[in-house]
Amino acid sequence: MKVIITGASKGIGKAATLLLAEKGAEIAVCARGKQQLEELVADVLRIAPQSKIHTSVADLSDRDAVLTFGAFCLEKLGAPDILINNAGVFFPGQLHTEPEGALEQMMQTNLFSAYHLSRTIIPAMKTAGKGHIISICSVASIMAYSNGGAYSVSKYALYGLSRNLREELKPFGIRVTSILPGATYTASWEGADIPEERFMPAEDIAAVIWQAISLSDRTVMEDIVLRPMEGDL
Repeated sequence: MKVIITGASKGIGKAATLLLAEKGAEIAVCARGKQQLEELVADVLRIAPQSKIHTSVADLSDRDAVLTFGAFCLEKLGAPDILINNAGVFFPGQLHTEPEGALEQMMQTNLFSAYHLSRTIIPAMKTAGKGHIISICSVASIMAYSNGGAYSVSKYALYGLSRNLREELKPFGIRVTSILPGATYTASWEGADIPEERFMPAEDIAAVIWQAISLSDRTVMEDIVLRPMEGDL
């Protein structure tokens, strides 16, 4: 199994990388920090010493960096089996008061990275006649929150991208899944005055990703919504 994961150095991306490496996948990953990627590789090799993991430092808010990373993945993996669009940023705020440029920044990272990377990878999947694209959306993709602001807008858009890809790629044997997690304990919540137990662990989201990709080619999980047991924060 050959897998691409963006934003892989922490949170959901790291949890998915560790789980899929343990399952025997060959993985290409990116993150903005070289040291974080080196730490990720060390963690992967501790739990799966035979793993093959390819790393690339990339800021996916930059279109050229996305295209370069896409070419890197195709060079290392050929046609991948799985693409996980996970890279994202979160800044709370309200649309009418948040800092100027907040929408552009979150759209570039949360939406455009998935758009450009998917378009780079899809031709290889079409040639192979198979593949699976998973986008890590959010419950903010389907519900408005008073402090969601531009983040919610970007995640609404990512969900729309994923749903459209699902319709377009059916004839080519390519599955598309949208995962919409609620509050998950990741770096975005560090420093928040909320008990960790109130959040979902990132490992649970990774487990759901594994379940989605483990189904037969005759079945697809289209939309998966997950929330903390006690509900949204």
